[in-house]
Amino acid sequence: MKILIVVGARPNFMKAAPIINAVREFNSIRGEWSKKISVTLVHTGQHYDAQMSDAFFADLELPKPDVFLGAGSGSHAEQTAEIIKRFEPVFQETDPDVLVVVGDVNSTLACALVAAKITPRRPVIVHVEAGLRSNDRSMPEEINRILTDQISDLLFVTESSAIRNLQKEGIPPHKIVFAGNTMIDSLRSSEQRAETSDVLQRFGLESKSYALLTLHRAANVDERGAFVEILEGLGELRTLVPIIFPVHPRTQKQIRALGLEAYFSPGESSERRGIRMIPPQGYLDFLCLMKNARLVVTDSGGIQEETTALGVPCVTLRDNTERPVTVQVGTNILGGIKCSGIQQAIRLQLTPARKSKIPDLWDGRAAARIVGTLAELFLRNDAPRQTVESGQIQQNAR
Repeated sequence: MKILIVVGARPNFMKAAPIINAVREFNSIRGEWSKKISVTLVHTGQHYDAQMSDAFFADLELPKPDVFLGAGSGSHAEQTAEIIKRFEPVFQETDPDVLVVVGDVNSTLACALVAAKITPRRPVIVHVEAGLRSNDRSMPEEINRILTDQISDLLFVTESSAIRNLQKEGIPPHKIVFAGNTMIDSLRSSEQRAETSDVLQRFGLESKSYALLTLHRAANVDERGAFVEILEGLGELRTLVPIIFPVHPRTQKQIRALGLEAYFSPGESSERRGIRMIPPQGYLDFLCLMKNARLVVTDSGGIQEETTALGVPCVTLRDNTERPVTVQVGTNILGGIKCSGIQQAIRLQLTPARKSKIPDLWDGRAAARIVGTLAELFLRNDAPRQTVESGQIQQNAR
């Protein structure tokens, strides 16, 4: 079985790495003369910084990509089209049995579209982290999620809400497999190494004595009024504890363009309060910062999940979330994007922690279940696509 796995942005790395590691594990168990699974890793270059990408690949023990497309940035239309154009010849040359796409970035949809239109030998298209819905179609990621799920053959989901969403959209139940969360696989396998990070010492921090902030969504940082509303909402918090802010390059650009520098302190500042901007961190350093934070404030989807797994209080700077399990059983609260709502959510999260639990199947073995399902489908079956369509895959997955 030949698998082609696509990554395009840093969140994809954490979701794909456990799958590649699970393939290695599967092949080692199978023995020298057994049927094996081969993997080709394609990095589209949708978000690319050489130093940061190298650090993430090293931290996650990911192999160097077999193919780097270098698609770069641009409008959503430009970027999606460029990825499609560059990916198609690579896909045809590789001729995989399975295409695995993860998450909800433009690379996810673009590469799934290429595979869906290939004839005559279309591969099985697998979407990992399928079915998540914010029900906000103004979010580009929501469009990517919906369309990718509609053209995929196997949909591996991370929480039960995703199953309900897919069934409402007409996806046959036998194409849906509840596997767990591969991002949490990465977190669990990296926790011990993250404890050796010196990032707290570098920035003069003590465990549980600071808040951690991430901001990158266009709706939050592209318009001055919206950005100021969030920064004012952080006003009380920054008088209580330092807010450590690893700045996304795009966000840093917007801070300068919108003239908001006065709200921030440089990372090397000796001030004990305020919002301290620091450079983007590698995966292990960021995991260490997140695990030791008193509170995390974010607009990221993945961080909502990671804080829930770590038991760290989180305030999400959005009116909705495609990961409702983090609110229902986890440590996450929606603070919205208005000053008063953000302040209220932060006050609540700074009180003694409410009870939370780890969502079902967030046990560090999601990737093993995914690879096991694919192996059962392909290595013991002469007609895998027909098996998917007939519904037998559900029995195999169990």
